[in-house]
Amino acid sequence: MSRAFVNEDAGGDVHRYPLPPRDDPGYDEAAARALLRGADVGDSLGAEAATGYVFGERALRPHVQRILERARQDGDERLEQLAERFLRRG
Repeated sequence: MSRAFVNEDAGGDVHRYPLPPRDDPGYDEAAARALLRGADVGDSLGAEAATGYVFGERALRPHVQRILERARQDGDERLEQLAERFLRRG
């Protein structure tokens, strides 16, 4: 049974993580953003299943570092917090 099906039955929101094809050069950046979004909405497991990566994945650290820098420039405190947490886990 898929996680999305279980979430629908529980009355929770089903979150989607649109990603480019796995062989797309932008996949890892999109996966990093999806993992941060999943953490933000309380769906880390769904984001991990969608991306094939776990929260804190070392391979995604450069992407998350850039996301963190941009969040600081933009004053996006929530994204900054999530990115910092990601980088601490890696």
